[in-house]
Amino acid sequence: MKIICIGRNYHEHVKEMNSPETGVPVFFLKPETALLLRNRPFYYPEYSKEIHYETELVIRINRNGKHIREAFAQGYYDEIGIGLDLTARDLQRNCRELGLPWEIAKGFDSSAPISQFIPINDLPNRNNIAFSLKKNGTEVQTGQSSNMIFSFDKIIEYVSKFITLKMGDIIFSGTPAGVGPIEIGDRLEAYIESKKMLTMLVK
Repeated sequence: MKIICIGRNYHEHVKEMNSPETGVPVFFLKPETALLLRNRPFYYPEYSKEIHYETELVIRINRNGKHIREAFAQGYYDEIGIGLDLTARDLQRNCRELGLPWEIAKGFDSSAPISQFIPINDLPNRNNIAFSLKKNGTEVQTGQSSNMIFSFDKIIEYVSKFITLKMGDIIFSGTPAGVGPIEIGDRLEAYIESKKMLTMLVK
């Protein structure tokens, strides 16, 4: 099972990070040990002082495929969830300054809290899915899938050119603007539409 994460997929987030837009999806992988399931708490690691939340819609691949055309991509997923791409921003910044890969800042243990999945067709509009994050009861991120630079189907087409997608793989589809730090004692709650899908306490 692979965890595939898309970066720079919302214009406003690209601006807030002072990053260039690339014209094609940017993707990286997290290991399976990054998963944090069943609303378990996140224990702040000693190797970082600046971990940020990034709230993302997540789709799960339901059959194997490679070189998948965009027109057929909808047949490769039928469930959606929400997740947090936790990022050790201080480690990421150091890696970038040295011109090094930054998996250490993205792939650490428990860096991918994720909700359960629900049928995507149960949502009012699968092409315009609203989602949000609250930190300690205050809304800090909102997004809509219609504002993604690259849709789920375009992501599947692009990624499957390079990596065979297999049943059970999950794809984090990118975060909107509003990313920020977490601290010990914080409570995060993530929603798809008005349904609370994920709760995470930082310890």
